[in-house]
Amino acid sequence: MATALQRPTASPSVRDSVSPEEWALRVDLAAAYRLVALYGWDDLIFTHLSARVPGPEHHFLINPYNMMFEEITASSLVKIDVEGNKVADTPAPVNRAGFVIHSAIHAARDDAAAVLHLHTPHGQAVSAMAEGLLPHTQTAMIAGHDVAYHDFEGIATELDERERLVADLGTRHTMILRNHGTLTVGASVPEAFLRMYFLERACEAQILMLSAGRAGLNNPNQGVAEKVETQSTGEGMATLARHLAWPALLRKLDRIDPSYRD
Repeated sequence: MATALQRPTASPSVRDSVSPEEWALRVDLAAAYRLVALYGWDDLIFTHLSARVPGPEHHFLINPYNMMFEEITASSLVKIDVEGNKVADTPAPVNRAGFVIHSAIHAARDDAAAVLHLHTPHGQAVSAMAEGLLPHTQTAMIAGHDVAYHDFEGIATELDERERLVADLGTRHTMILRNHGTLTVGASVPEAFLRMYFLERACEAQILMLSAGRAGLNNPNQGVAEKVETQSTGEGMATLARHLAWPALLRKLDRIDPSYRD
């Protein structure tokens, strides 16, 4: 006789013990984890989405290393310092090595309030292509002008890789980690998520179009990619993410399972 699947024990609410700003950030980051799972971008318990807690302490939120992304709640997120050490009492484990990539970017970029890193099949497939992301779709043009590349150095556990990672990212907000996966940076969780959405959709479209062969590909007219760049930069991205796309995504999650807000 089949037994009911059991969810992990709910984390005690931390809402009353953190600032309203931190709680709002926790809700957004938990929502991002749920959305990654919803879109099929998760990789069991691996990879991370992180966000900087408002305030001077240089603290960050990250997932407990024993929960699926579909289980993450605002209260279950773990607060850590820039070295990946827990700064609040919790039995939840943290993958300190997994924070190496995130800590490098958070520490180097004031605008890196949120850092998302994925290992999707489409993202990994494009990361393994020498030519990288091709400008053959509108979505690829939206993402492509802001893409940086970082060569694979093995599983990211070595601290000295952080300097090279930051140097390769420069001032861009999107990165393809060669032979590894994808990464986005944002001044907010909504901005980082929307950038990741465009990047992952572009990678998926590239794999689909190349599966049909290269002979029939239509190359965009000269100057079109540059036009799309001007159309998809500046405050427009932030407005689209924070005030239009993100509220709609939260409504979607609320209809499916609002427990990410707990």
